[in-house]
Amino acid sequence: MKNVFLFTVLAFAMVFSTEATAQKFSGLDKSPADIVTFPTSSRVPQKSIKVIYSRPQLKGRSLTELAPQGKVWRTGANECTEITFYKDATVGGKSVKAGTYSLFTIPGEGEWTVILNSNLNQWGAFSYDSEADVARVMAKTSSDNEELEAFSIAFDDSGDMVMGWGTTRVTVPISI
Repeated sequence: MKNVFLFTVLAFAMVFSTEATAQKFSGLDKSPADIVTFPTSSRVPQKSIKVIYSRPQLKGRSLTELAPQGKVWRTGANECTEITFYKDATVGGKSVKAGTYSLFTIPGEGEWTVILNSNLNQWGAFSYDSEADVARVMAKTSSDNEELEAFSIAFDDSGDMVMGWGTTRVTVPISI
């Protein structure tokens, strides 16, 4: 009987205590983070490539307004996009050692410059340093009928990385 009474008093105190504090959690980010891997199948546990990036939204704005042609872009939002190669790879014809790199792009008309940079943990392209570039490759652009509101990265079946936003698609040839 003593235990029931004690339990009731403790339960009452916990429920009606004015001293309780709650952790405050932030709401959803306007440009949520995402991860894409290759191979894309969940049935293949050993991945060759992983990309961690944030997904900005167009929200009525143009792609060139958010990722201006001729200027270094962080390739997403918030922190720089990071790409990890778990094996040595060939990116746009250039050899890249296994490792993690920041991914920058320079949008252009008909093709984009894709940059792998060894400086990690960068916010935006504010501290971009070309001296830390590991590889710069050209990637062809194309158009698609499907409009993507959120910036997106995917891998096709051969392992090429495709970045899409609006109706623009940028394909980066990758071989593992």
